[in-house]
Formats: sequence, structure tokens, C-alpha cells
Amino acid sequence: MNVETTSEFEHPVVQTERFSLRPLQASDVGLIQHYASDKRVAAMTTTIPHPLPPGATKAFVERSLSPTREEDVWAIDGTATGGSEVMGLISLQRMDRNQSEIGYWVAPPFWNTGLASEAVEALVSTNPLNNETMFASVFQDNPASARVLTHCGFEYIGDAESFSVARNTTVKTWTYLKRMG
Repeated sequence: MNVETTSEFEHPVVQTERFSLRPLQASDVGLIQHYASDKRVAAMTTTIPHPLPPGATKAFVERSLSPTREEDVWAIDGTATGGSEVMGLISLQRMDRNQSEIGYWVAPPFWNTGLASEAVEALVSTNPLNNETMFASVFQDNPASARVLTHCGFEYIGDAESFSVARNTTVKTWTYLKRMG
């Protein structure tokens, strides 16, 4: 795995054998909108609304490029190996005390391919924010995402609830933690 820091965004491009994790770019709006508009994707996140309002994806990409952003977002880009330019997204939401929360979604054509596990593993091993701890939570009706986290060394620490914008309700979650280093 190669890591290269881009000065413009100040977070690394992580190159794996299968894909690269790279900062979002304006040209990603169309594919992100296409995949995030899928109710199956939106329903497994806390923040993606369904239906996706006009302009929401463009605003999201613009926020991800802001120097004052609170969340670093990477596209899972498979173009180097003949894949799609956006196969999903992965992010680190900054928290206090040198911690962050990892979040991710994979586009339906790439489900059950190990892509999510590889992306989480690549981001965790790079630890671009030099975090001491990373957290993650998944909806309890998404055991595949829970397996991704445990496969990548996250430990279950308890149950909680989070509001899902797409579902317009509070959903039970499993919370995970990984101590870095």
C-alpha cells in the first residue's frame, strides 16, 4: 500500500492493489448522487436523505473540499485497475481527544466483494489523522457492516441508537472501537 499526501487537501491518497482512496473532486457529484439516491444505500446511513434533494450531493462534495471541514471524505476509486471512479465513500469525522468516527458506504454493484473491508483496513492502517482511537457504529439490521468492522479489528463496545434521515426514525446500532497503536 502506498500513501501520498496531496498538498491541496492535506490528506493522503491511499493506494491499494485494487483501488485508491482519494479526496473527492467536483466530477464525483454525478456518481455519488447516482449511488446515494439508492434507497438501500441511504437507509443504511444516518445522514443521506431519501429521496435525495436536488443540490445535496454537490453541497456535500463542496463541504468535503473546504479547508475548515470537520470530516475528511475519500472516494473509493477503482480506475487504476479498470473499475469505477466512485465505488463508494469512506470518511473520518473528527472528534475531540484525538479520536474520529469512521463511516463508509459501498455502491450496490460492489456489494459482497470485500471492498468495504479493504477500504476500512486501508484507512485504519494509514491512520491519516493520527488518531489514538477510532469509533464506528452500524445499524443492527446491517450485520454485513458489523462483520467489516470486526474483520478490521474493531471491538464491540455496546448498543446505542442513531437517527436515520432516510428512514426518518431512530434505529438501534452497535458501536465499535479500535485503539490505534
